[in-house]
Amino acid sequence: MWTADEIAQLCYAHYIKLPKQGKPEPNREWTLLAAVVKIQTPANQACDTPDKQIQVTKEVVSMGTGTKCIGQSKMRESGDILNDSHAEVIARRSFQRYILHQLHVAAVLKEDSIFLPGTQRGLWRLRPDLSFVFFSSHTPCGDASIIPKLEFEEQPCCPVIRNWANNSPGEGSETLEGSRNKRSCEGPDSPVAKKKRLGTPAGSLSDCVAHHGAQESGPAKPDASSSGLTKEELDAVNGTASGSFKVVDIYRTGAKCVPGETGDLRKPGAAYHQVGLLRVKPGRGDRTCSMSCSDKMARWNVLGCQGALLMHFLEKPIYLSAVVIGQCPYSQEAMRRALTGRCQETLVLPRGFEVQELKIQQSSLLFEQSRCAVHRKRGDSPGRLVPCGAAISWSAVPQQPLDVTANGFPQGTTKKEIGSPRARSRISKVELFRSFQKLLSCIAEDERPDSVRCPHLVY
Repeated sequence: MWTADEIAQLCYAHYIKLPKQGKPEPNREWTLLAAVVKIQTPANQACDTPDKQIQVTKEVVSMGTGTKCIGQSKMRESGDILNDSHAEVIARRSFQRYILHQLHVAAVLKEDSIFLPGTQRGLWRLRPDLSFVFFSSHTPCGDASIIPKLEFEEQPCCPVIRNWANNSPGEGSETLEGSRNKRSCEGPDSPVAKKKRLGTPAGSLSDCVAHHGAQESGPAKPDASSSGLTKEELDAVNGTASGSFKVVDIYRTGAKCVPGETGDLRKPGAAYHQVGLLRVKPGRGDRTCSMSCSDKMARWNVLGCQGALLMHFLEKPIYLSAVVIGQCPYSQEAMRRALTGRCQETLVLPRGFEVQELKIQQSSLLFEQSRCAVHRKRGDSPGRLVPCGAAISWSAVPQQPLDVTANGFPQGTTKKEIGSPRARSRISKVELFRSFQKLLSCIAEDERPDSVRCPHLVY
């Protein structure tokens, strides 16, 4: 019904139309992009007619950009600061804002919405002709970015072989100029990126490879106990995979294992990381408390994207039907492991919740303001290439759809303003909760679901 390139192109076109506020400075800054796309299939074109071309309507309903994450010491109990401003998280928060608006339209205005009345009083359900696709211009940080490094012809920023152990024509990766001194392509938080910013000549592949982390030592053959890889993955990493491509190492992630996890062994080569572990985003000195985007997206695939508050109004969680990744170093196996494979043993869930069968695809289109694309354009221009400090949030809502933040607060916020309503992002926890309260106050008492008929709640 749609292709990965169609989703990517739609998101890129929507991003171009946004105002310049919060976008990277040309030839000096880069960023990451994520979005949620609403897919509508006409009711008269059922999926049981495979011989016919099904026409669908695609619309971007939320979008986010960003690469930053604040440290633990800057977090605030009031919930008026954005702890995590990675693009994927911003896009999901913006999506929650969109859902809140659509619930208001359905429950209060009684107008056309993405929701229909549910079987229980005061609850709503998603229209059956709608689904949502999540797009990210790069693989999410954490487990999904621990992927094999392959060595063959020069082809910057193309996908890694999708199946490590069964290489097929047309599915390729970029050339590796060696197994040492690789720089991050899409993340500011790798060890090397923190020390050095783009010191290589234009076109050097070492600036257009992994999202997280740098190669610190030569490749080494791992074993199952040290790396946590599957037999097929081990065969590939050990150089025994079928096909003509040689796996020389794995990409590193700067995301750190959460306290209590086994932890990375940090051995040379593919045994540096253990896969499948929970991780927190790296910070510059001050440790963060924000889980990696891989872990958060895996959680969304089990608990939905709506959050706990909005579940008071919904019969079922709102799940993503698919995830599309832009052109970047990529492994289908790593994506599936990170987003769905780790959750398969989750057995005890509340009624209506389940581990989703998620469709995962990659686009061949490169985001024009990604690190790799900007590096290509700037050539030998002097100065460092740095991640953009601002994060853009956009939601398909009628009032103030755009929200631009920096360091967790609206862009331009002064120290004196912190703590005031003016210094709150529209997708901060406190503002989303206020929107939830306003929705409650607008819904008649007899139409409220029993789950929110609580005297301690301020309507």
